[in-house]
Amino acid sequence: MTTADMAATPQTPAKPVNAPHKVLLASLIGTTIEFFDFYIYATAAVLVFPALFFPGSDPMTALLASFATFSIAFFARPFGAVVFGHFGDRIGRKATLVAALLTMGVSTVIIGLLPTYAQIGVAAPALLALCRFGQGFGLGGEWGGAVLLATENAPPGKRSWYGMFPQLGAPVGLFLSSGFFWILLHFISEEALLTWGWRLPFLSSILLIGLGLWVRLSISETPEFSKAVEKDERAAVPVAEVFRGHKRSLFLGTFVALVTFVLFYVCSAWLLSYNVKVIQIAFLDALLIQIYGSVIFAAAIVLAGKVADRTGRYAFLLVVTALIALFSFLLAPLLGGGIAGIYGFVTLGMFLMGLTYGVIGAALAAPFPTHVRYTGSSLTFNFAGIFGASLAPYAATYLQSTYGLAYVGYYMLAAAAVTMACVLAMGRDKV
Repeated sequence: MTTADMAATPQTPAKPVNAPHKVLLASLIGTTIEFFDFYIYATAAVLVFPALFFPGSDPMTALLASFATFSIAFFARPFGAVVFGHFGDRIGRKATLVAALLTMGVSTVIIGLLPTYAQIGVAAPALLALCRFGQGFGLGGEWGGAVLLATENAPPGKRSWYGMFPQLGAPVGLFLSSGFFWILLHFISEEALLTWGWRLPFLSSILLIGLGLWVRLSISETPEFSKAVEKDERAAVPVAEVFRGHKRSLFLGTFVALVTFVLFYVCSAWLLSYNVKVIQIAFLDALLIQIYGSVIFAAAIVLAGKVADRTGRYAFLLVVTALIALFSFLLAPLLGGGIAGIYGFVTLGMFLMGLTYGVIGAALAAPFPTHVRYTGSSLTFNFAGIFGASLAPYAATYLQSTYGLAYVGYYMLAAAAVTMACVLAMGRDKV
């Protein structure tokens, strides 16, 4: 256990008010729903949105325009982090997480009801961009709260293990989103998917919202936040205190998570577009690769949660980041090696992604004290999303089409180098 964990966890823990299984289920289900909503957009941005919302352009321009709307959510996420973080640090984690879930869910359902470019012209992509902003705003408030729900209920020495559960929402959400489209294409044609079938995953989110609310409303506030309330330790304006007293942790933490985001969106959204648009793998086969990658991703997250509590997150992150740097040199050879090479790329990439993502939640929360932890960890994670994820599919698509696959690997290598430097600068006691 790191010094940061000991500082964040009372030596005599408050009596648990939530059963461990309820805490972990609530954090996992909430992030699963949020990431399902987020990733069905990423899948649709490759498979259907270029044709439905950005017609009249050549296929590459339409894809880049679609990826541009995809990136909007990442710029919205820090705003969500500030707003939801403020209330999460002022009134509590539970109520704020319910509001974040509703914001994300409503935005997703509305996307499923939008008219297309053929029906209302340029207003269609404008409305799509507005809904994508709503998705990002909601997810900006969800992630930090879900991690705190888990870690602030964790017993001593198990902070990485508990922090792993909300992180599992990402691969489970990816599995469900890719699986939904994969199942759809077994029952309807690609033409039907473009006509009406693409709406079903977005509309189905209304069922998941109900499930998420039921689980979230069944838990109590975290012991650490309740203790902060009793001691009147809450910050009046959490975001101001984060920028005033924790700028270094905010800056370094943002870039500690940089390669995590770059790796994931290269291995998911960009790879899907590369498989479908460049080498023209069938939709079903490309989605099956995504589904396979999500399983590898999830298994590695569980492994990370177990190992990092024993080795310490600092050493663990340094080793995994070095491995990602080495992996970047394999990107071009593997993706140029046919279907076997693509599966090899996904296996290695998603395994490394799970290792880094599994511990990043606890690592980003550790430097911040309880009274600003929701705001601080959420801002850190979502700033990392801007720098690492928002433009990753766009940048990788541009680099591959202009300079070749090797330059996508160099892009990943540069991100790994920045992350390595920031982990070292952050230090063992702050990760």
